[in-house]
This record gives sequence, structure tokens and C-alpha cells, in this order.
Amino acid sequence: MRAALAALALWTAAGADYLVSPPARRTTLTVEGGQVALSNGLLRRAWTLKPGCATVAYDNLITGASLIRGVKPEALLTLDGSEKAVGGLKGQPDYAYLRREWLASLTADPGAIHCTGYAPAEIRPTMEWKRVRRATSTAWPPKGAGVVFHFASPEGVKVDVHYEMFDGIPVLSKWLVVENGGSRPVRVNRFVSEILAVVEEDSAVDAATPPPSMLHVESDYSFHGMDARTANRTTVWLPDPDYATQVNYERMSPVLMESRPPLGPNVLLQRGGKLETFRTYELAFDGTDRERNGLAQRRMYRTIAPWVTENPILMHVRQSDAETVKRAIDQSAEVGFEMVILSFGSRFNAESEDPVYLAQLKELAGYGRSKGVELGGYSLLASRKVSDEMDVINPQTGQPGGAIFGNSPCLMSRWGEEYFRKLYNLFETTGLSVLEHDGSYPGDVCASTQHPGHEGLEDSQWRQWERIRGFYRWCRARGIYLNVPDWYFLNGSTKTAMGYRETNWSLPRERQFILARQNIYDGTWTKTPSMGWMFVPLTQYHGGGEAATLEPLKEHLDAYEQHLAQNFGAGVQACYRGPRLFDSEETKAVVKRWVDFYKAHREILESDVIHLRRPDGRDWDGLLHVNPQAKERGLALLFNPLAEPVKRKIRLPLYYTGLTDSASIQIEGSSAKVLRLGRDYSVEVDVTIPAKRWRWILVQAR
Repeated sequence: MRAALAALALWTAAGADYLVSPPARRTTLTVEGGQVALSNGLLRRAWTLKPGCATVAYDNLITGASLIRGVKPEALLTLDGSEKAVGGLKGQPDYAYLRREWLASLTADPGAIHCTGYAPAEIRPTMEWKRVRRATSTAWPPKGAGVVFHFASPEGVKVDVHYEMFDGIPVLSKWLVVENGGSRPVRVNRFVSEILAVVEEDSAVDAATPPPSMLHVESDYSFHGMDARTANRTTVWLPDPDYATQVNYERMSPVLMESRPPLGPNVLLQRGGKLETFRTYELAFDGTDRERNGLAQRRMYRTIAPWVTENPILMHVRQSDAETVKRAIDQSAEVGFEMVILSFGSRFNAESEDPVYLAQLKELAGYGRSKGVELGGYSLLASRKVSDEMDVINPQTGQPGGAIFGNSPCLMSRWGEEYFRKLYNLFETTGLSVLEHDGSYPGDVCASTQHPGHEGLEDSQWRQWERIRGFYRWCRARGIYLNVPDWYFLNGSTKTAMGYRETNWSLPRERQFILARQNIYDGTWTKTPSMGWMFVPLTQYHGGGEAATLEPLKEHLDAYEQHLAQNFGAGVQACYRGPRLFDSEETKAVVKRWVDFYKAHREILESDVIHLRRPDGRDWDGLLHVNPQAKERGLALLFNPLAEPVKRKIRLPLYYTGLTDSASIQIEGSSAKVLRLGRDYSVEVDVTIPAKRWRWILVQAR
């Protein structure tokens, strides 16, 4: 709660906390004193146009602190092998800080591509989103304002530098559009679309410190990772050669942030041709508290990729024959599940063009729709060998092999063209509306010069990313739900793995429970509950036999209910993988009871979580859902892993519920009581949790 009190102090003068109450102020573009500025009351970025265009202020208005300490070019382009700055100013006397009075003496870079003007810009959607299922965030595109700065070289290369800032959140996005307006082809070898001389947080004489943490940066050019940090391929922290007065003796402090692809794009632009870069997103944190920064990051995803809040209840069925699929659909409809996925190993074939098979899938999809259940299936893209001709070629050996997953097909080979043509055809022909796309494109490079979709190594990563991005955006425009175990959220995917070791589902059931709750607890620091899937092994998975699995379900009903309780109680959907959801009326009643519980409290359960106590098998553990805009302001689900009941006085931090004086608290099985909030916005609740069971606590306004 120290973080909550610190946040309150920050907002005393500025107004309501944006993580509790949406600010009324909208993003505006202003021109004053020779500067153009975007501001939403939380974040401000300003540019000067004379003697050259450059960012001269980037301020966190919540804390009042500057995010930058110096002027850098707006971008860098390598054109036909020659690097050119886009805008920027020269002559800053010290890169430890930037004084306003220095700006008048700075000069334009004579070798840079110069600015020819600017224009206001409306926020436009990055892709079409067809809304066919429930989502807790629905505004699309986000509200806000933008600006575009126009640059042009004597050779006719035009560069538009785009910025967008969004209402109610300290987030800014940036990207470039490069156009060849000259008379001859131009090759864009490299680009750096963002360069920031970021304020340092530490001073170490002898060793370089970690990069600054007050700014979260990521882009939609991300892959091979199930969280933003591991999937980030474009954010690079470097020493700043201009920063001569830093404390670090070797001048190696990583305080220069660049956003750029790791390779390429090496795209040849014919006359009139354009290249649009990926988008970089920058979120300013207002402190160092992990929970608060996680809430800010989750708010960002809800804003810039709201389809991630779609959270259908899904089953993975192990066989794809019509009888099994119809039974899975029927059972799903009976208990309230909303989606059936023909799982890996089910013999579902996403690449088939057999008219008879596609007609059968169309009939099954229609049957599912008649029951209110969506149907889709699994397809493996990477981590498989197709052929020496079609696989990615290792630039070090000139042979297949050595890819991220060992062997992988090149998306720009003839096989890649055919594979995606077949997927487009599958969904257009059958009416399936779900794809679980395993492996996805992990960022493999390819040194082949024989694949029709790329020239060679330097453009191979860029071209493959363009293909996967185009397909996922096509799916988003058609309302196709995408489970992708990589960080493709900003290009249309809806869910990735919460994060777990697959072989852990082969452990004895009792061990699975605590490990699964640890996975959820750890996975929701930066993911919303709807962004990560969990797993429930109804039948054997990677081994483990009877001790690990739930079938026959009626014989392991307590264990089955434990999985249901901790997943639904966390607002997290799991892949319930097996041939059926229930095998008796008693089993059916348990499943339906938890589905009904989830749907009765769906709004709060799909809201953000506050982390109360991490599961460790030694005492209670739990999460608290919070939503200051919902009717139910909070819902905590607490678990007891011990063999005896525990009675605890548990402190619920209610700052992010928006409640300030009192709260109505209802513990499962008892009537509601009104409790006064402490000065730290918390209440203490006496709770008894039965042995190896759980208790939920509902929080409402008085």
C-alpha cells in the first residue's frame, strides 16, 4: 500500500489517479513559442521546427520529471549503404541535462534529411477488429491525437515521422513511412525509428548500470517469447557517445535507447514505393512499484490492443471425428463453455484442401454455432522440417538446421505461400472461427536466395514478419480468435500461454495445483487475466499416468474442482484437454457451478489483479481482482494448500477499487458487512479457509 499512498501524493495536484478514475482531459496538439507539443495531461512531448526539427522535451507530467537529457535525431536511415539522420540538432554543450536556453544556440545537422512541415493527424486503427464476442475493452481505435512531421532529401526520399498519444494513459506510439519520390530505386538497408537520450537513474563509476526503468518500450515487431520482455526484438539500450560528463569511467552507461529491427529490412523501393516501419510504444511509469507499473502496462494493452480482453471459455478436444466433436460441442453448451478447439494430436488438418473434409468441418462449425459454441483447430507453423528446399537456410552453414527450433520452414518459400493460401481458404470455406497457431514465426532468418518471397538474408526476417502480421490482421478483421504462444498481441492475436512448463502437467495432481497458481500469480504481473491460457490435463499429457490425470473425472472430482476454482477464480481460461468435460451428472454439476460463478462475476473476474500472497504451499495464497468502474469493485479468491483449516486476518488493499471510506465485504457463505477503510485504503478481514479448499470475498460499494 506504500505504492498506493505514493500514487495518491503524486495526484494531489494533478487530479484523479488515471489508474483509478479516467482523466477528463483529452490529448491536444498545440503550437506555442516556436514549439509543437502533444500532451494528454500525463505525458508531454514537444518538438522545435527551427533551425531543424527535433524532440526538445519529453516529460512525465505525473511526476514532473523529464524523460530525456538531450536532443537526438528523429530517426536514422541507411539508404543505399549511406546513413542519414532524419532531423536533429547539433551543439548541445552537455548531455547530462538539457537547458531551455541552450535551444537557441543549437544548429541543424547539415547532413540530415530536413523537415518540410508538419500536420495534425487523427488516430487511425492499425487493423480492423470485427467484434463477435464479449470483450471488456471495446474502444477502437483508441481516442487521442497525433502529429506527422514531413521530411525530404534532395534526392527525393520522403520521410513521414508519425506520433500518436492516447487519452487517459501516458503512452505514445511512433513509426516512420519512407517513400521514394525520386527517379531511381532506393534501398532502405536499415532504419532506427526512435532515438532517445534517456535520463539515467544510477551512477556507477566502475560498471555499467541496468538501463533506466522509468520507460517501458516495446513494438509490434516482436516474436519468440510469451511476455513482452523476452519477445522484445527492437528495443536496444546503448552507451551514448555524446554523453561525456557521465560518472561511468568507461562512459558505457546504457542510457541511449534505440528502436530498430535486429536485421534489415533491406527493402528496395521503386519510384513511388513506400515502406512503413513497425510501431514503437512508449509507456512512462510514475514510480518503481511493481504492481502499479504492471497495472499501467496492462492498461496499455487494453488500450492499444483491446481484443486481448476477449476471454471465451474453451475446451481442447483430443479427437476430431464428427461424433467426438459434436459430443464436445453438446457438453460445452450444456455447462456454458463457449469454444471448442480441435487440439494438437486430434488429426485436425488445417492444410487440407479435400472438399469432403472441408465440407465436414463446415457442417461441424455450423452445428457449433447452432449451440452457441465456436469451433476451430490447431496448426503447427514453426519447429518442423518441411524439406531442404523450403526450410530456412542457416547463414553460417548455408544449409538447413540451426534455426530457433532446430528446423523451420521459411514463410517466404513456395511452401510458405501455399501454407498461408490453405489457411485463408480453410477459414473462408468452413466458417471456423478459432485458430491455435503453434510455434508461429519465431524470427528465423534465411540465407536462401531461391525463395520467391525474399531476396536473401538481409530482408528475410522483415518479409516473413510481414507475412505473419498480414495473416493475423486478416484474422482479426474477420473475428477469428487467435491462440498464439508468442507475443503477437499488437498484430491481432488474442491469447498466449500464461507461462508454465508443459511436463509439470505430468506431475501428481496435488503438485500441479500449487504450480498452476504460481504460474497465474507470476504471469499476471504484466498480462491481463484474459491474455494467458492455462492447462488442465483431463487425460494424460507428457506422461504421469493415473496420478497426474483427471479421467475418470467422477473419480477425481475434488481435483477437477480445484482446477476449475483456481482458473475461473483468477479470470483465466484453461485448455481443458480431453474427450469430454463431464462423465456423470455430479461432474456436470460441478463444472456448471464454476462456469455459472464465473459468468455471474465475469466483469470483475476479467479485471486486473492485485497480487496478495504468492503460492508456496506453506500458508494461504490469493489474488484480488479490482475494477473501480464496475458494480463489483473487487473479488478475492484465497486458497489453503494445507491439510488443516487456517484462520487468518487478511489485509485487502482496496486503493485500486476506487473506494475511499468504506466497503461492503461479503465472505463466501456469510452476509455482507460494511467495514471502514484504513488510511492506506485497506481493510482487514477475518477468514477461515477449509483444508485444501478456498474462499472468495466480494467487495462492493456501501
